[in-house]
Amino acid sequence: MGKIFCIMGKSSSGKDTLYKEILMTGDLPLSRIVLYTTRPIRFGETNGSEYFFVDEHRLKELEEEGRVIEIRAYHTVCGVWKYFTVNDGQIDLSKQNYLVITTLEGYIKFRDYFGASAVEPVYVEVEDGLRLKRALEREMLQREPKYAELCRRFLADTEDFSEEKLEAAGIKKRFLNEDLENTRKEMISYIRGVLQNCE
Repeated sequence: MGKIFCIMGKSSSGKDTLYKEILMTGDLPLSRIVLYTTRPIRFGETNGSEYFFVDEHRLKELEEEGRVIEIRAYHTVCGVWKYFTVNDGQIDLSKQNYLVITTLEGYIKFRDYFGASAVEPVYVEVEDGLRLKRALEREMLQREPKYAELCRRFLADTEDFSEEKLEAAGIKKRFLNEDLENTRKEMISYIRGVLQNCE
């Protein structure tokens, strides 16, 4: 039985960078799950790489086909953006292990859908001041920076990843991302240990 490792954390905690670097680790048998979103594609992103970018019409079709595993909607200053996982043939736990970036709510839905024994939480955290600095620097690189949305997302994270919600979801193991290389090594060691215990 394979495992799904769910990387999660507040915005600008380094999830995306850690996700990409862990996937490049040659001796870890991990496949990626590409999520879907209705939000506009950002400068530098590629459809099918960071996400599959679809419109509301396509989302409705997938829901009607019963293929949406989990979905969450965010009321942003630019409109409602939805992120979701689709049962599109990417996931086969009889053959592979997976690494995915998701939210706390998304992790819970993965766990409920596939079973607690198949899903492992990997929670990344960063001090709020450093997170805000990173978020601002990243947004400044966009062709059309959306600072209001950055602020909304930053404040929403406080609620979405509250200590009460983390505790209720059973999140115990945490990775403090003060130094990217050290955090990468710690996460790889943890994932490797979980997989070895499953053999």
